[in-house]
Amino acid sequence: MHTIFLIIKREYLVRVRKRSFIVMTILGPVLIFGFYAIIGWAAVSSINQKKVAVVDESGRFVNKFKADNETVFSYPKQSLTDAKKSFVKQGYDALVFIPKDVIEYPKTVQIFAEKSVSLALQSNIERAIGKEIETIKLEQAGITQKVIEDAKVNVDAQTISLSDAGEKSSNGIATTIISGFCALLIYISVLIYGTQVMRGVMEEKTNRIVEVIISSVKPFQLMLGKIIGVALVGLTQFLLWIALTTGLITVGSSILGQKEAAKTAVSARVNGMPGQQEVQQKMAKDKNPVASIMKAVETLNIPLIISCFLFYFLGGYLLYSALFGAIGAAVDSETETQQFMFPIMMPIIAAIAFAQIAVRDPDGPLAFWTSIIPFTSPVVMMVRVPFGVPVWQLVLSMGLLVLGFLGTTWIAARIYRVGILMYGKKVSFRELSKWVFYKG
Repeated sequence: MHTIFLIIKREYLVRVRKRSFIVMTILGPVLIFGFYAIIGWAAVSSINQKKVAVVDESGRFVNKFKADNETVFSYPKQSLTDAKKSFVKQGYDALVFIPKDVIEYPKTVQIFAEKSVSLALQSNIERAIGKEIETIKLEQAGITQKVIEDAKVNVDAQTISLSDAGEKSSNGIATTIISGFCALLIYISVLIYGTQVMRGVMEEKTNRIVEVIISSVKPFQLMLGKIIGVALVGLTQFLLWIALTTGLITVGSSILGQKEAAKTAVSARVNGMPGQQEVQQKMAKDKNPVASIMKAVETLNIPLIISCFLFYFLGGYLLYSALFGAIGAAVDSETETQQFMFPIMMPIIAAIAFAQIAVRDPDGPLAFWTSIIPFTSPVVMMVRVPFGVPVWQLVLSMGLLVLGFLGTTWIAARIYRVGILMYGKKVSFRELSKWVFYKG
């Protein structure tokens, strides 16, 4: 046991002290936040407001279409022929022709443009015309505009979970986001840190360092120490990322909250709201997005989610990294790993596909069985946990994952003890199966 601890300590310290580990641990969350912030900013700033000219023969649609951030409408008093000749020179992106009988024949609307019209612009135009035609038909049926406006209701239902402990507020959006994020994180960690184990074993083997090492320790001890050491490195990095991410979210929420307060105060002065109480009421109504997300997250059982995440992160990593380590011991070069990587990667890739189904139906039979099977449970069960999983299912899944890890470790150890000193031989699956049952 002391020998395994020394190997774990060496593997951990060697990787943690690397400059790349320190840089990525500190800059990782910052880079991720910055990356998505740039994408969001680019997506918003790249949208140019399109100018659309509307030639309306019926006269029913003039000044009826509402402008938004994407589309603004103008109504030139020209014939269709004249408008087609001049709309490009006048700076319009599209020309819409609405015939007299559009109410009876809505498919007769035409959109002209110098180039092809984008799908988004076409949808905006069609939606605006369709909405106005609907309003006209309702008014013809005797339904007034006031009745139409009063009939438009946005339902924002509150979701509540019922259990033996009582009622508890829940949030479907937050649950879906957290579950998907945790599953994706486990998937990525298995690939990254499992591959590190494989490459570490392969490097020691090709450099012949392992010949010196196993003169003092058993191959199983070396493999287990390397797996656990890299696992602790990954766990350390994730814990630091969680702390840094929490700090960034807190700071971002505070900054956005101050900006929203300033905007609300200015709006209050412009609209004649003199008192601080009115400003606070306005702020309560229009909360910033980060604050809304944080409030939604508070409805989840965060301690349970974090505990399960740590368990399935370690369990999934240990299960797959044992197999990755066996591959590293069996081959002599990076290119030879490809034929063995595919069977190992298939279950974890399938788990991502099953996870997408589990998000839609977390209590379905497919979600249940894939969250119990050890090779897919680390990803799929983390999708189900935020939605609520019966205790017996969670215990069964964890128990089978532990057994799965012990089984894969036993198989990997049998391959490792033979392959670690095997050089210059092309290994096949048949050869690996023989190594498993070698005596000694």
